[in-house]
Amino acid sequence: MEVQVTTEDVGARTVVHVAGEIDVASADRLRESVAQLLSDGRTDLVVDLSAVTFMDSTGLGLLVGTLKRVRLAGGRLVLVVDSERLLKVFRITGLTQVFTIHDTLDAALAT
Repeated sequence: MEVQVTTEDVGARTVVHVAGEIDVASADRLRESVAQLLSDGRTDLVVDLSAVTFMDSTGLGLLVGTLKRVRLAGGRLVLVVDSERLLKVFRITGLTQVFTIHDTLDAALAT
C-alpha cells in the first residue's frame, strides 16, 4: 500500500493527514509534501498519523528530519498517534521524548 498525504489549513496551523504505509518505498511522497509546506512558509504543523498502518525506520528518520527543519524555521511540529502499535515504536526508540504526541487531532490542535 502506498502512502497518501493530504493537507488542510486550520487557522495558522497546517494538518498533514497521512494514510497507508511509510517506508523506504513511499517516504519520498511525504518528504516532498512537507518540504513544499515549509517552502510556502507553513511551519506550524500537525502530522496526523492515525491512518498509518505501518512505519519503518525510514519513516521515523523522515519525521526526525522534518522536526529539525521545522524548528530551524522557528516553527513547531506535533504528531497524532492513536495506534498503540505505532506508539510502541516511538517509545522503544525514545522518540516520545523528542516529539509532542497526542492521541487525537482535536487534542493536538488545542495545544
